[in-house]
Amino acid sequence: MGFDVGVVPFNPDGWGPPETPAAPPLLGGAVATASIPFAPFSRSDKLGRIADWTRNPGHPGAHAAASRDSIFDFSSTDDSLAAAAEDSSFSLVDAKPPPRHPRFGPKWRFNQRPQLPQRRDEEVEAKRREAEKERARRERHYQNHRSHHHQGFRGNQASQAKPSVDIQPDWTMLEQIPFANFTKLSFAVNDQPEDLLVCGAVESYDRTYDRVNPKTQRRLERFKNRHFFKITTTDDPIIRRLAEEDKATVFATDAILAALMCTPRSILSWDIVVQRVGNKLFFDKRDGAQLDLLTVNETAQEQLPENKDDINSAPSLAVEATYINQNFSQQVLVRDGEKVTFDEPNPFATENEEAASVCYRYRRWKLDDSISIIARCEVHAASVDPSGARQFLTLNALNEFDPKITGVDWKQKLESQRGAVLATELKNNANKLARWTAQALLSGADMMKLGYVSRVQPRDHFNHSILTVMGYKPRDFATQINLNTANMWGIVKSLVDICMKFEEGKYVLVKDPAKPQLRIYQVPNDAFENDYVEEPLPEEEQVRPATDDVDLTAEEMDAAAEAEENKAATPGGQGEKSAEPTVA
Repeated sequence: MGFDVGVVPFNPDGWGPPETPAAPPLLGGAVATASIPFAPFSRSDKLGRIADWTRNPGHPGAHAAASRDSIFDFSSTDDSLAAAAEDSSFSLVDAKPPPRHPRFGPKWRFNQRPQLPQRRDEEVEAKRREAEKERARRERHYQNHRSHHHQGFRGNQASQAKPSVDIQPDWTMLEQIPFANFTKLSFAVNDQPEDLLVCGAVESYDRTYDRVNPKTQRRLERFKNRHFFKITTTDDPIIRRLAEEDKATVFATDAILAALMCTPRSILSWDIVVQRVGNKLFFDKRDGAQLDLLTVNETAQEQLPENKDDINSAPSLAVEATYINQNFSQQVLVRDGEKVTFDEPNPFATENEEAASVCYRYRRWKLDDSISIIARCEVHAASVDPSGARQFLTLNALNEFDPKITGVDWKQKLESQRGAVLATELKNNANKLARWTAQALLSGADMMKLGYVSRVQPRDHFNHSILTVMGYKPRDFATQINLNTANMWGIVKSLVDICMKFEEGKYVLVKDPAKPQLRIYQVPNDAFENDYVEEPLPEEEQVRPATDDVDLTAEEMDAAAEAEENKAATPGGQGEKSAEPTVA
């Protein structure tokens, strides 16, 4: 078998191959067709593959659209080879710093689009967890306000809070006023009060107590022989005489007016009896009422126990605070037998009784053309200022019972941080301090002295020491504790106007033990004058007002209670008889 040289085309027109070359024969003697693709090339070109059967289209649809001859397309291969040869001759230097990626974190943040659904799921899950936390927080907040409405009420203690007076079946509730209404009131008394009569006798204040400090503390003495009188309004012979002379239309004492003026700050339940006689109003207190005792930690965050056997319970501390306050007011005086006397002697003391140092000022305020108020105000001591003018002082004492409960040790902090100690007392006893300030303003005192008295031992509630005494001007101290005199008189004026609309009879103002509101009941004329005691009615069975415009709905009461700032609420202790001296 010989070698087939093949057909050499002949060009009769000139040199070179003819314009239409002859088709070369294929193996087996077949003749090649003109449809075979042919790509011209030069000798310097690098040859690649004749046909690439391994080429992968960019996407599945591209394979169907590609023609059958695409595997013989040499242009892309040649271009890539030329580009590779050209790129190998130089290198590109990029001065731009490479991007910095976080080393930590979930990998899905840097994944491509197939991971995006997982990212959305994570975000939705995180939002769902946050929504659950927020819902749980609101539920706890709602339950706390539903259970106590006051700061300091804890758990089942709301059910233990009882009113200061038992609500009897024959009482009719006429008004129910939320404390939020009191905070908006304002009334200015333009005229200065007029002193109608001054009774009693007072001793001078001992200025050496201004230099007492925790290092030079003095033991608190007991004054068992001195009598302290807490006579109500209608039992006062001076007020009876002034009422018969038609000197005013409203009669009260400074303690009762102070309780009314500071109503929005109160937490414990208290009650005041109102008697409408003709065109006159008499604000009274019951014998052994809550107003006779001083409260301790009434507005504190932590609740005091109610077990009367515990010396740190609310009833025990109320008696102890009253005992300390009375003895302190007599110890800081100059007891040399000299007293400052006034128009009349003490109207409540007999000849054989030694009355405590106190001065009763019967003062009259004119609210408008038809209403004027006479109140019996007390001052406890007298003094002389540097110019020689006489000054009146009120004397009160704060007591410390256990530094572990209050969180501030007076014996360590009073010398270096007096402001911190006073701030703590303003937080824990806001209502008591406001009442003392209101009484000092009503009595026209030039100075109010606050004593800090602590137990000698935390578990000994009979022996006490005077750590220090601070003095304040009543108006400056009222500004410091945010006590507005216009709001104080606005509360009194509104309550007087409400009671003046009632018919003649007897009524009771009761501070709700669990809600920041004041209720007014109409009671029989012989109420509180006999010894019978009946079971109080449940809350839902108490008589409601006849008209809708007088009472508020339960939802409105809850809203007003939730709007009230956090306060603590506890039932107060039982008081002693008001006209008897309080001793340990």
